[in-house]
Amino acid sequence: MPAIKPTRSELIKLNKAIKLASSGHALLKRKRDGLIQEFFNVLEEAKKSKSEMVDNYKKATVSINLARAVDGTVAVKSASLALKDKAVIDVKTRNVMGVVVPAVKSDYHVKSFEERGYGLIGTSSYIDEAAESYEVLLKNIIVAAEIENTLRKLLTEIDKTKRRVNALEFKVIPEMKKNASFIRLRLEEMERDDLFRLKKIKSKSKRKAALKEQEAS
Repeated sequence: MPAIKPTRSELIKLNKAIKLASSGHALLKRKRDGLIQEFFNVLEEAKKSKSEMVDNYKKATVSINLARAVDGTVAVKSASLALKDKAVIDVKTRNVMGVVVPAVKSDYHVKSFEERGYGLIGTSSYIDEAAESYEVLLKNIIVAAEIENTLRKLLTEIDKTKRRVNALEFKVIPEMKKNASFIRLRLEEMERDDLFRLKKIKSKSKRKAALKEQEAS
């Protein structure tokens, strides 16, 4: 039996704790279900993002190979070195169902010919197409990075919440209910013992009273 005090005050405390734990369990279950729903929503975004990224990677690979074949590897490398601007990425955070996930922002965009910095001489439209393909691919990668990190964070929180729900449902609450049941049974037993002793005392008192009446008569 658990080492607990079989008192009414202890039973009241346990009943309050059970009520609080049950309320917390219900809240955690709702949170878990909400997180799972959000996870599948983000997962759909991830699938779409990955599909787009794979398609754009294939296009970029074809474009760069064509540019190398037509303009030559040296011209392609020279054009790539002409661009001095780098993609600036700003990583902040946002809250999803109580989970802090990254919010990746970037002003990176598909550039115009003038923004790329290389001249008309020594380049062709194939280099332009290759540059544009990789700029689109980079935008895909930035979006995919945010989605992948969000999925990872959500999955970690789902796992943590599930463990808490299971701990409350299968361990904490059952143990508290078992303890409460033990106290109730013990109190009932004590009440029966007290009632039995009280009856014995009353019975003795009646016998004594009867004996005194007999002696008096």
